[in-house]
Amino acid sequence: MADRSAFAEAGADLRLEGIQKRFPGFTAIEHLDLTIPAGSFFALLGPSGCGKTTTLRLVAGLEEATAGRILIGGSDVTHLTPHRRPVNTVFQSYALFPHMSVLENVAFGLRRRRVADAAAKAHEALRLVELDHVADRKPQQLSGGQQQRVALARAIVNRPALLLLDEPLGALDLKLRRQMQQELKQIQQEVGLTFLHVTHDQEEAMTMADTVAVMHRGRIEQMGAPEDLYELPRTVFVANFLGQSNLFSVQVAGSTDRVLHTEFSGARLSVPRERSERSSGRITVGVRPEKLTLAHAEPPQDAQLNTLGPGRVTDVSFIGVSTQYTVAVPGAGDVQVFAQNLQAGPTAALGDEVWLSWRVDHTFGLADDPLDTGTVDSELSTRAIASQAALAE
Repeated sequence: MADRSAFAEAGADLRLEGIQKRFPGFTAIEHLDLTIPAGSFFALLGPSGCGKTTTLRLVAGLEEATAGRILIGGSDVTHLTPHRRPVNTVFQSYALFPHMSVLENVAFGLRRRRVADAAAKAHEALRLVELDHVADRKPQQLSGGQQQRVALARAIVNRPALLLLDEPLGALDLKLRRQMQQELKQIQQEVGLTFLHVTHDQEEAMTMADTVAVMHRGRIEQMGAPEDLYELPRTVFVANFLGQSNLFSVQVAGSTDRVLHTEFSGARLSVPRERSERSSGRITVGVRPEKLTLAHAEPPQDAQLNTLGPGRVTDVSFIGVSTQYTVAVPGAGDVQVFAQNLQAGPTAALGDEVWLSWRVDHTFGLADDPLDTGTVDSELSTRAIASQAALAE
């Protein structure tokens, strides 16, 4: 691996202050305040049209903000042209020059700027991505993953303060994409640059980033470490965009200083007070499918467990490491259960009557209620909430 000291001095923080971006007929970014620390790997995650790519283009200087400021390393770059910003971008399309060698591609920008020792610096960048041994080859002689690493070396060799990654792995197959996720993270740690990664791939963001910001309708819905966003989502959108969630619209019936007790279709569902955004009235509580346990008999009463049932298994999907069940529970609609395959074959069959349980401290309470806010974008949640509403009528 190349010497980190050859690149480390370039990292800088990024600050977006009051950023707005309006296009004729719609607003792409409402009001965005964001700070990305120097040397971090930061991911902007969201569906198409959420504003993440617009944000990246604003930072790169490819779009002009309607309002607000962009600062890199404390310097205001809001009105600077792209080539005057200490920023480089790696796109999904590698955009390598086919008639040039790998080394010439990486050294191209340095030579245009008449940087001394361009070839030596290009070799250093290629060693960083472990491709110096193919320096004399043409891009078409490389695999897709190798071409992506060449594009990364070409960006890093310029020692930008900030490296922008725009869906960089989208053109790769699944196995290679996962390999590149690990390699990108390792390279970022080696060089110490600030990476801003834009993607719609939840696994990609959670695998690589130190911090993930989930964008929705031009604003950041929630931001934090990947495990925090997954284990404790704050809104319906985040709960369903990062993986899947079983959501239940419930009525708070009582509480202690530590736990909220709710009523739901004749059952009591509890949620730790510190894990709920709301503590009174009608709230939405949720649990991840892998937290649930299937049982063929009603579990003994336990204050540490939430229990639903009985329900009927309506779908069984064996996917190797786990089996995914859909269980129709009266009053709750379809509930998803992901069970790790610790024995040969599924533990429940189609049509079986089962009970569902999970630990109270795996339950979360959300800030919004999909029954009255209309914020559900996930097809899964739409079906689940519609089922609950129909059963409640």
